[in-house]
Amino acid sequence: MIFEAYDIVVVGAGHAGAEAAAAAARMGSKVLLVTQMLDTICQMSCNPAMGGVAKGQIVREIDALGGWSGIVTDRSSIQFRMLNRSKGPAMWSPRAQCDRMLFSLNWRQVLENIPGLSIWQDEVVDIQMSGKAVSGVITRMGHTIPAKAVVLTSGTFLNGRLFIGEESWSGGRVGEPPAVGLSDRLRGLGFDVLRLKTGTPVRIDGRSIDFDRLQVQPGDEHPAKFSFSDTMALTEQKPCYIANTNLRTHEVLRTGFSHSPMFTGRIQGRGPRYCPSIEDKIDRFADKDHHQLFVEPEGWRSQSYYLNGFSSSLPLDVQLAALHTIEGFEHARIFKPGYAIEYDYFPPTQIGYTLETKMVEGLFFAGQINGTTGYEEAACQGLMAGVNAALKVQGRSPFVLSRSQAYIGVLIDDLVTKGVDEPYRMFTSRAEYRILLRQDNADQRLTPLGHAIGLADDDRMRRLEKKLSQEACLTQMVEDTQVIPSEVNMWLAEKGSAPLSQRVRLASLLLRPEFSLQDLASIAPSVSDAIRTLPEDVVQEVEISIKYQRYIEKENDVANRILKFEDIALPADFDYFSLTALSYESREKLSRMHPITIGQASRISGVSPADVSVLLLIFAK
Repeated sequence: MIFEAYDIVVVGAGHAGAEAAAAAARMGSKVLLVTQMLDTICQMSCNPAMGGVAKGQIVREIDALGGWSGIVTDRSSIQFRMLNRSKGPAMWSPRAQCDRMLFSLNWRQVLENIPGLSIWQDEVVDIQMSGKAVSGVITRMGHTIPAKAVVLTSGTFLNGRLFIGEESWSGGRVGEPPAVGLSDRLRGLGFDVLRLKTGTPVRIDGRSIDFDRLQVQPGDEHPAKFSFSDTMALTEQKPCYIANTNLRTHEVLRTGFSHSPMFTGRIQGRGPRYCPSIEDKIDRFADKDHHQLFVEPEGWRSQSYYLNGFSSSLPLDVQLAALHTIEGFEHARIFKPGYAIEYDYFPPTQIGYTLETKMVEGLFFAGQINGTTGYEEAACQGLMAGVNAALKVQGRSPFVLSRSQAYIGVLIDDLVTKGVDEPYRMFTSRAEYRILLRQDNADQRLTPLGHAIGLADDDRMRRLEKKLSQEACLTQMVEDTQVIPSEVNMWLAEKGSAPLSQRVRLASLLLRPEFSLQDLASIAPSVSDAIRTLPEDVVQEVEISIKYQRYIEKENDVANRILKFEDIALPADFDYFSLTALSYESREKLSRMHPITIGQASRISGVSPADVSVLLLIFAK
């Protein structure tokens, strides 16, 4: 036998596969990562960026647990921006533009230096079974690799098919072959297999763009970073730009509709609702005279630019003609065309909260195979699948995050409970506990949990403990510092703020929306001295905690009340059809889904509040 037995085989080395393999190996499992191409590990096949609205919170959560996406992003960034600064802190979302090639290289260096993790270039075409449990994989080269658990992270490669106009061919990405065989094998084991669609825009030669006619979009003046570890923040940044389509652009694009694989029905899978192709946008929003586009550099030294918002599968001549109608792109040349890709996915109601499949023991799904879209959504699933695969083979309890603990918990609960019929993308609006699940406090929420399972190391815990100590000291100082009306009323008047009639604590003034902690430090020398010695994230966290204390407490109370019902277990083999007090739709859904708690049952579409009351009456002992 060429290959020895492994604890875990991870199939696919995209964002999900890399996080899965890294997590499982760092937790002590013997791991083999199998990828079709070593040179495309964690390739940013769509936009060259990490984070964004809600997605940035996920990357920080991955980092807080001990994953690598935040560290690799910091090492590869060329621009950093905190989005939604004009809104409340629950909406602040970090986003980093990355050097696409550097990102892939940095991830490969990480993986190649983790003890217990091996990498093999090949294609997995079949899984081995021992009864109802997975026992290994079989590769295209004919190798049988024994394993106690298998994590499938196949991305868009399962029976992938690419489309440009009337041309189509098999592939996982342009220039790369699809993964053929696994879908049929899993379908034969009883899995439902459906199709989804995604796409990407042209890559443009930056030397042919007239940047003077575009709106510059710089990074933050004082850029932050993703990781809670000691990675470096950017000292130099590369600008992005904003462009716009126009009515002439739309007219040209419409000339290709009769050749569009999306409009002619040759693509059957549904595409992402919130990241549609440009032809879909101008068809659905015909009243709009323009659509905003983001011109994003793909690297420090690369001339390649990604035209975010211009994804298309129209014929290439139409793509080019439409591109040339956009101001600044009249003479644009391209490196690569836009295209659509249709691929197999497995409706995620077939997996549990650990991401282990319900039908095959030891088989885990993570990433686009579960119907999600986005690097960040894939990476967090990979992390959780890798963690739970390691815990399973080590005979330890599973690791599951609730909706009140993390956006990761929201995402997995949505997938498992509701399923998907279009590519799932995370938004802050999907989380009912947004004030608790902020990007700034991800380490406080999750690092102790990551450390307890052996993923976040001791250094991370020491950093967190130091940060919490600093925050406690500063909070106490702000709470204890008294402000006297005669000393501050003139200053308040200059700031356009109401005067004081009596002595108050500095913390009370901080509740006024017009003031930051930095502002108030100018009237409290002791606080000012303390702030100068503390990291910016500590000061920010203290300010948020004081300003939004009442909201945070209220949300915590709501979460705790709901948790009383959330964890009430439901028997796995219960006959719901025997409960005639339930609606027939509810009996059907509960029998098919077999939720493990009343909380999960309550979020299944078709299960009404009245049905939940019946379940509580029976199972809430």
